[in-house]
Amino acid sequence: MNDLTPLRRTTDQHRLPARVPKLRDLLLLAATAALALPSAAQLRAPSATTQGVGSSPTRAAAASAGLRGDYILAIVNQELVTAGELALRMQRVRDASERAGSTLPPESELRSQVLKVLIDERVLVTAARETGQRVDEAEIDRAVNNVAAQNQLSQAQLRARLQAEGVDYGRFRSNLRDQILVERTREREVQTRIRITDADIDAEITRQRAEAGNATEYNIAQILVAVPETATVTQAMEMRIRAEGLMARVRAGEAFEAVARSASDDANKGQGGVIGMRPADRLPDVFVTKVKDLQVGAIAPEMLRTGAGFHILKLVERRDAEAFKVSQTRVRHILLRPSAQLSEQAAIQRLEGFKSQIASGKATFEDMARQNSEDGSAAGGGDLGWTSPGSLVPEFEKAMNDLPAGGLSEPIVSRFGVHLIQVVDRRDIELDARQQREQVRNALKERKYEAAYDDWLDELRARAYIEMREPPTT
Repeated sequence: MNDLTPLRRTTDQHRLPARVPKLRDLLLLAATAALALPSAAQLRAPSATTQGVGSSPTRAAAASAGLRGDYILAIVNQELVTAGELALRMQRVRDASERAGSTLPPESELRSQVLKVLIDERVLVTAARETGQRVDEAEIDRAVNNVAAQNQLSQAQLRARLQAEGVDYGRFRSNLRDQILVERTREREVQTRIRITDADIDAEITRQRAEAGNATEYNIAQILVAVPETATVTQAMEMRIRAEGLMARVRAGEAFEAVARSASDDANKGQGGVIGMRPADRLPDVFVTKVKDLQVGAIAPEMLRTGAGFHILKLVERRDAEAFKVSQTRVRHILLRPSAQLSEQAAIQRLEGFKSQIASGKATFEDMARQNSEDGSAAGGGDLGWTSPGSLVPEFEKAMNDLPAGGLSEPIVSRFGVHLIQVVDRRDIELDARQQREQVRNALKERKYEAAYDDWLDELRARAYIEMREPPTT
């Protein structure tokens, strides 16, 4: 599977920090920062180092106290979920809630939901391992380098620190491998469950074209012979004869604008009857129906009768909506994946440092991406190529769209990690039929992704061995 695929727009489980997140978002953010966890046999008091730059000795001491007298809450396949781990994760959720200014549910409900997330993580890790996928050692090396740099350590110093903390280095790398495997497996399995038929695509294209039709703009000129509401049948007939006479003058070659100025009852007669450019949805439907098939400069062959009177219409100008002309962006990024060893806040701080170096000219974006980015685009300097609207996850795309060519974003959080984005160039292109259908297919997949993910996770839970344990009584 191409490592660029996960960044492509699939679901919207993380949002930009500007929005006050719901509990589901907070749980997922906390989960993203803790996928690479030691096994129960290695549970220990986390230190400031292993919790990341954002932790303090005081926080580490508190967590250590929470792990004393630890016990098993659940067995998931061959993995354990412990009370100490639950307490630590709940604290992460509280911290995220405090930073975001959101409100958490009662303690018992929060505990239940966080425990469910921990169980789901074990279910996902087991499923990912069973796929037999391999993770490139170079990709794990980049993740290890990021953890070392975040803690201002060399690789040798990191290994020594892990050894002092009682964490086997091989297990440390294995945890990072599990995190990458989970992300890859999730994307592959969920995508294969989403079925988009040709009929689905045809219906969506029809809908988009209908909307685009409403966005088409018309500049129409009219000659109006008004018929008062109180007009008798005889008076209405006289008005019709007058309108037919004006139509005859126009057909005979007299300038439409001149006839309008001299004889129209319309308020725009001084402008030759020209109404001005307006979108179709701001014009009477009967006007649009009369002129939509005309060539620019042509006069409707038949008069139009409405409640206002008799109308002679001319299409002065048309500006067609460009439903399938898109603005593409050439973009590159640096991705850091939060883990138990690299907190989300630490990843943000590290990318802020990268941005400062790039902006000052001390480093190039491409070199920083090659050395640090934790996805398949690293070898190409973070280049994601030309992207069309709707092809990337929403928070990434929004930040990208807000940038000028050459601009650098602030660190952006997505469900795949934290990104530093640079826009290289932009272009407008007309999509051919194949590209149109592909764009629509991607958009429809996006709408169905979250439901497909939930269904897949439900199936994994149903197949998993999950045993809940009661707290010890003594």
